[in-house]
Amino acid sequence: MRIVGIRRAGNGPVEVADLRSTGRGEVVVPIAGLDDFWSDARGHLARGGGDVAGIPRADVTLVPPVLPGARVFCVGLNYRRHHAEGSYSGDPIPEVPTIFARWTSSLAVGDGVVEIPDDEEGLDWEGEVMAWVGADLAVASADEAHGAVVGYSTFDDLTARGAQKRTSQWTLGKNVDGSGPLGPMVPADEVGDLRDGLRVRTRVNGATVQDASTDEMVFTVGETLAYVSRTVTVRAGDLVATGTPSGVGYARDPQWLLGDGDLVEVEVERLGTLRTTVVRRRPIHSSPRGLHD
Repeated sequence: MRIVGIRRAGNGPVEVADLRSTGRGEVVVPIAGLDDFWSDARGHLARGGGDVAGIPRADVTLVPPVLPGARVFCVGLNYRRHHAEGSYSGDPIPEVPTIFARWTSSLAVGDGVVEIPDDEEGLDWEGEVMAWVGADLAVASADEAHGAVVGYSTFDDLTARGAQKRTSQWTLGKNVDGSGPLGPMVPADEVGDLRDGLRVRTRVNGATVQDASTDEMVFTVGETLAYVSRTVTVRAGDLVATGTPSGVGYARDPQWLLGDGDLVEVEVERLGTLRTTVVRRRPIHSSPRGLHD
């Protein structure tokens, strides 16, 4: 299964659907409304959308199947080699997960375009795996938290390094409009355990810039969720961005950032490939009122 969000017309309600490939192209098979799905995600995944013809993908708009009130917990410095390559290379490996937040409004879907903010030289890539939580958690053990994960997807934590590095707070640089593209969610039962190692690769214009395995994470998804749940209650529908491996652009010599027209691809074993194009924002020119009247 490949779980996506859809809108059938205009700004209609979001539904959760299964994206399928058929002999007549890709179709989406609706499963449930957004709120209904996350009230029993595991049950809906087990039942699926049934054996129906589906709706042509071209007839709907794909959107992230994310609740408006969901939280996106992101783990920084979660691969040892990434920690060693960046601004924190002289610091010890953190004893607990480094958590920062994304707003759900920054999330997007694949095959989209992200604009570089006006005061940034470019954007940096961060290929990752996103975990989707299907049950509430409070003061959970790592095993309990791991068992609450219902699916995984590809994710690109596109980052405005200028905004991120000007202060000790990362929030602004991590929330550029549309800078969190997500691939379809694949049920956890089909993916297996990230601790067994899934290959994560990122390419820029075809050149491989990141190549690692999820078994290199400092903190597992279960450990991260358990840690978060000791402070705040994790809710069904929340997400965890599990961190990026080494190979990011800002740590290279010379620095390499995504510029106008660059294509970045994040490929994760069993999850597929996520593609995003980065562009420089174009100025909007308008004629003075009455000039052509």
